[in-house]
Amino acid sequence: MDYKKVKAPTNTVTHDLMSFADETGNIYESVVIMSKRANQISVKMKEDLTRKLKEFATANDSLEETFENREQIEISQHYERLPKPTLIAAEEFANGKIYYRNPLKERDHQNLD
Repeated sequence: MDYKKVKAPTNTVTHDLMSFADETGNIYESVVIMSKRANQISVKMKEDLTRKLKEFATANDSLEETFENREQIEISQHYERLPKPTLIAAEEFANGKIYYRNPLKERDHQNLD
């Protein structure tokens, strides 16, 4: 899922925590799933931002030669306005858009058969 297309809120939203436990049966497992997804989103956002800002990098950057680049500022502001990775992950989890599996549960089910 593309983090740029998600319609997650940009500010904190109150959720019923027990509704997150509906899918997994365990609130802590749900939180771990969302935190791992938030980390994935965060890494992707960081890579995208770094790649875009690399276009503006010069070979001889120094503190004395700092100048404003309007396009660079606009790119940074765009990423600042995006929803935070945790809010995107919570939205994806609530809408059932995160694929996850628990190898320990799968192993326990195989041992029972």
